[in-house]
Amino acid sequence: MLNLLNERSKKLFTDAKRVIPGGVNSPVRAFKSVGGDPVFIKEAKGAYLYDEDGNKYIDFISSWGPLILGHAHPSVIDAINTQSYKGTSYGIPTELETKMAALVVELAPNVDKVRFVNSGTEACMSAVRLARGFTGRDKIIKFSGCYHGHADPFLIQAGSGASTFGMPNSPGVTPSSAKDTLIADYNNIEQVSSLFELNKNEIAAVILEPIAGNMGCVLPQENFIKELKDHCHDNGALLIFDEVMTGFRLALGGAQEVLSIDADLVTYGKVIGGGLPVGAFGGRAEIMDYLAPEGPVYQAGTLSGNPIAMSAGYAMLNHLKENPNVFISLKDKTTYLANGINKILQQISIPYQLNKMGSMISLHFTDEPVVDFKTSQKGDNEYFKRYFHAMLANGVYLPPSAYESYFLNDAITYEDLDYTIHSLSKVLDFIIN
Repeated sequence: MLNLLNERSKKLFTDAKRVIPGGVNSPVRAFKSVGGDPVFIKEAKGAYLYDEDGNKYIDFISSWGPLILGHAHPSVIDAINTQSYKGTSYGIPTELETKMAALVVELAPNVDKVRFVNSGTEACMSAVRLARGFTGRDKIIKFSGCYHGHADPFLIQAGSGASTFGMPNSPGVTPSSAKDTLIADYNNIEQVSSLFELNKNEIAAVILEPIAGNMGCVLPQENFIKELKDHCHDNGALLIFDEVMTGFRLALGGAQEVLSIDADLVTYGKVIGGGLPVGAFGGRAEIMDYLAPEGPVYQAGTLSGNPIAMSAGYAMLNHLKENPNVFISLKDKTTYLANGINKILQQISIPYQLNKMGSMISLHFTDEPVVDFKTSQKGDNEYFKRYFHAMLANGVYLPPSAYESYFLNDAITYEDLDYTIHSLSKVLDFIIN
């Protein structure tokens, strides 16, 4: 393995812990699930990250999804620079917001109107509030292992049985917040059916990641989401797709296009800001018109529709619209990487599963297919820790958690992929011993 220097990163982490809780502004960055200290990034370009010690890494997280074209893509940077000279924030309507909204409506199936917010968490929180206001009901169903941000209704774990109310899984989330969140296992339509039966006329919405990315990349089994939609509409509930990860990444129309299923509401995240802090939620006009100021459901934000974020997102989405071959390229590169990993790991006795969809992929060290959160938890985390650190030492930056999807960006070359596969072959002894 390469002997990468990380003295400056260690010092910066020590400094950060004095003034930032845990030294990070989002927990996964702290490397707690894999051990060791995080590297601190100084800059990035294209497919590569450069840390404060001068080490270079091939980036397989792409800022957790939004950097489809790679870091500092010229069209996005030019848009940001041009707008910055006109001002960074107004808190007043702009034509750019309308143009961006029209582009999202054009590209996203079954979305008539869209409201911009500042994060994926805010988008999901607002979509659930809107669903409750529209239906006049309180309860929602979410799935174990699907992450929809850190709002109280989502930080819930399963109770003692599939039919029980959820329970808070973070201090600060009150039992009263948890009582209206029902939990089911991803890909388990029988549990969903039971929850609807036991809570007749009380469920406002079902929210899920249509292709999960927060328990690794986990795909919906055949007919699962179709039957889920049928249950929602038979019971007067809304189906909410959390496409913070999949929207405009798997296809121009996101998971709705890939799965050929229209959701009632869809949430989006960083990708629509070209990687800047932004989010959005959209859906049919009759639902979206329940939002203030037109309707009774309140939602607001001073920085919503921020002109710099809108300019970056407009540049990103226009580039994807004009170059739809990017999605084919990304899928082909992901398949190439998966084939290379399979070829290497099939030579040894370690059990593993490789899940992928489009440009999302995850590796699980288990002999059982990973179809939900329970099966993802059966992976050997000791293998994963050694795998992560060995690849990092060879200049390959993977998600520092066994429960996160990789996200390829189109700046990654086949030479980068060959290097990654070759690096895996070099570190096999380290992983298994």
